[in-house]
Amino acid sequence: MARPLRIAYPGAFYHVTSRGNEQKDVFKSRKDREKFLEYLASATQRYGALIHAYCLMSNHYHLLLETPAGNLSQIMQHINSAYTTYFNIKRKRAGHLFQGRYKAILVEADEYATELSRYIHLNPVRAGIVSNPEDYPWSSYRSYIGEGNVTEWLKREFILGYFGKRTADAMKKYRKFVEDMLGEEYESPLKNTFGTAILGTAGFIETITATHLSTKEADRDVPALRQFASRPSLEEIRTAVNTQIVGDEKLARQAGMYLCHRYSGEKLRTIGELYNVRESAITEASRLFPRKMEKDKNLHGVMDRIKGALKI
Repeated sequence: MARPLRIAYPGAFYHVTSRGNEQKDVFKSRKDREKFLEYLASATQRYGALIHAYCLMSNHYHLLLETPAGNLSQIMQHINSAYTTYFNIKRKRAGHLFQGRYKAILVEADEYATELSRYIHLNPVRAGIVSNPEDYPWSSYRSYIGEGNVTEWLKREFILGYFGKRTADAMKKYRKFVEDMLGEEYESPLKNTFGTAILGTAGFIETITATHLSTKEADRDVPALRQFASRPSLEEIRTAVNTQIVGDEKLARQAGMYLCHRYSGEKLRTIGELYNVRESAITEASRLFPRKMEKDKNLHGVMDRIKGALKI
């Protein structure tokens, strides 16, 4: 099996997750979780990691972190190795604790940081552990909404900055942003990851590929990157949709917005300009259209024909 691609450079953002070997628990007590948080803190002090969000589940964890020094491997080796040593000594065991290498997805922060933070903070809700993310003590959500003590080493400013200049107002808006998804079907933003390694717009992927990956690396480690050039344009998608969906302009628009959002790699703003709607309308169409397809087998077939024509 090929080693996962590591794209590292100063200022890179990553969604990082690591799971227990054989899906076994890596956190078995309060003390375990507290110790792991200590290692996150020491990673910020010793290696300059900026941790923007975290969530510790029973058999895995999620981090949204930034590497000002471009030293992801050093940071992760410190966190996982130190915690494994602690865990093994405490329980008089030996061997690997985590399943293989950690998974790190390079993230275009301006496009996905807020959405990923929401995804991370809703993890305990999706798992059925709590009904509200603020009831889960082992994530950064409480710090984001001002409940209890704010974790000193947690960097909230970047994400909260998208919700307002005043911290108090930003926390309220962020809370609404997260909790608006409670009780709603919520698709993981990670499903848009390209080549199993990059989460970003087409422009970001193109820049990263050209700047940080040689052709040989892309071919060997991320075969999907070779498909980048074949991504359909917005106009190609709209034309394919209008060819298959005739006489129902509303449905054609919904289908087009859904496909553009999912497969073009373009920014929401650009897609919104094409359809003359706000970015939120694109997101809403992308969220609701799959439900419409589930209920309508004929529509599902039409969409399959469209995707076949676009080769996606």
